[in-house]
Amino acid sequence: MEKKNENGKVQLKGQLKLYIQWPAIMALLLVAMDLWVYKMDHRAGILMAVFVLIYIIMVGGLYFYSKNIIMKDLVEFAAQYGIVQNTLLRELSIPYAILLDDGKAVWMNDEFEAILGGKPKGEAYISKYIPELNRSIFPKEDQQKVTMEVYYDDKEYQAELRRVSVEGFSDTEQLMELPKEKEYFIAVYLQDVTELNRTLRENEEQRMVAGLVYIDNYDEVIDSVEEVRQSLLMALVDRKINQYIAKVDGIVKKLENDKYFIIIRKSYFKQLEEDKFSLLDDVKSVNIGNGIPATLSIGLGLSSDSYAQSYNYARVAIDLALARGGDQAVIKDCHGVTYYGGKREQTAKNTRVKARVKAEALREFITVKDKIFVMGHKLTDVDAFGAAMGIYRAALALEKRAYIVINEVSASLRPLYELFEQDPAYPDDLFLTSSQAMNMADENSMVVVVDTNRPMMTECEDLLKTTKTIVVLDHHRQSSDNIDNALLSYIEPYASSACEMVSEVLQYIVDGIKIPKIEASSLYAGIMIDTNNFVNSTGVRTFEAAAFLRRSGADITLVRKLFRDDMESYRAKAEIISSAEVYRNKFAIARGVDLHIESPTIIGAQAANELLDISAIKASFVLTEYNGRIYVSARSIDEVNVQIIMERLGGGGHMNASGAQFNHTDMDEAVACLKQVIDEMIEGGDL
Repeated sequence: MEKKNENGKVQLKGQLKLYIQWPAIMALLLVAMDLWVYKMDHRAGILMAVFVLIYIIMVGGLYFYSKNIIMKDLVEFAAQYGIVQNTLLRELSIPYAILLDDGKAVWMNDEFEAILGGKPKGEAYISKYIPELNRSIFPKEDQQKVTMEVYYDDKEYQAELRRVSVEGFSDTEQLMELPKEKEYFIAVYLQDVTELNRTLRENEEQRMVAGLVYIDNYDEVIDSVEEVRQSLLMALVDRKINQYIAKVDGIVKKLENDKYFIIIRKSYFKQLEEDKFSLLDDVKSVNIGNGIPATLSIGLGLSSDSYAQSYNYARVAIDLALARGGDQAVIKDCHGVTYYGGKREQTAKNTRVKARVKAEALREFITVKDKIFVMGHKLTDVDAFGAAMGIYRAALALEKRAYIVINEVSASLRPLYELFEQDPAYPDDLFLTSSQAMNMADENSMVVVVDTNRPMMTECEDLLKTTKTIVVLDHHRQSSDNIDNALLSYIEPYASSACEMVSEVLQYIVDGIKIPKIEASSLYAGIMIDTNNFVNSTGVRTFEAAAFLRRSGADITLVRKLFRDDMESYRAKAEIISSAEVYRNKFAIARGVDLHIESPTIIGAQAANELLDISAIKASFVLTEYNGRIYVSARSIDEVNVQIIMERLGGGGHMNASGAQFNHTDMDEAVACLKQVIDEMIEGGDL
């Protein structure tokens, strides 16, 4: 509005200066008009000149004699306006404060002081009252504002922090000087959102959660009890389920003999999470002479969009629970999947109806495709390789060409791999690398994934995006990041190995299929390796598959010779075992560092199996370094589910045989992380 010129005099500026100058501008216009009139008529021009002169004298008088009065009025107005501004800001209903760069409050209005319980005494650092508002979260130079929720005195506030630049502040301000690099303030205002958040939470807790409850082993449980007691057994199971859901004010609707639909409120759903779905153990306690305890699978869906979406989530969750072996609760929402339970091994079904149905579906897919690509997981082991050879034989029996994708051949697999590579009966391009497979793949191709159901673990993840026809055959429990676009998914967690599953499928692909001796031996080797010589995870169908392969010409002696260890590997295994420590009196943890062998992960898995032969050891964990990572091999017999332990570390697998990876080579850190997970799971009741 006003400024000083070089002589130190106060001058007006801006719109006000222009407004004051308008009379002078009008005077110039009148003079110009008078000259024009004078040319037209001299007498009229002289008369008008008199009036213009009187006008100029009046304007000059007003301008020069009233200027000081106008200046005084303007100064008084500015002072009063500043007082009004200050009063309005201080009495503003929104809590507002100004901070220095270190968090010290230099000014705050009445509302802000009221929140803090009065005017702060001494140096008022805001973090002393609200710890969340500290220097670490203040806006940086490239940030306009920072918004966050804070808590103080049992209330919730939404805080907005803005960085306000005051460049040149130290030059004009006499009472305070700021360093040149810190010429800014932090403006903070708080908005009380306690009631709003409470209302939102109440509204969210009223939402309905859809759920499905299945009895995993209904047929087996019914068959294990006398016929006259079957109705009583199911009545007791029904009662357990109804009582459990009734405790949380829910609804249960029986859909079939072994299937239930439930609805509960989200607020009560939290209670079920806190007791970790004790219904799973309650139902297993029902015993009226049944030789097999009943187990449940629970799938719950939470969606903020619609109830229909919640039900769809529940369907996905129950399918995932069943695919993981049952006896567990799976919760699916928009943020991901959570698992509870799953401590018990699912009872293997003696019927092979499912294997026949899957074999027929696989046959239909193979017959309409030109190229079939088969791949296992990275660092292909004997089980994945044997299963891949079984799919190759199935494709050949249907007069189709199959290729096996394998990038790296481990030392333990090489003897078996070389048998096929050197056999003239097999084509030179039987084995392909990922790049070769990608060059050959097209829309009329088909991909069969064996021994894994996670895309990131396959030999060539990009191959799954190239074709729409994907088949998965695996014996590991499903995880949340499974291959979800598979047209055919055959996952049996109770199967001993992928080779067992493929051996069953082969019996239904083509009537009287002939399997060469070397391929039968490969499938047999996969079963033998994954079961640790038929000791772990073996069922009736495991021995039936082995018998089928034996009849097909599997050479047991050849298999044993192929997988003998050399002296260096044997010494490395002994070194790993000698390094084992017993943790919590029941877990064996061993390390494999600087082993100087080609496949330390294989030796680590073998060492983990041998550590289980020690009495009182319920689970063994062997950590080995390989290719810039630490690999964990976890093994157990029946008392500990190592799969849920490995899932906490980002891995997975089978209940008795699982693994995980650390993306570093700090062995001490990896062991500490493993111990921390074990401690947390024991304290949480998960082990």
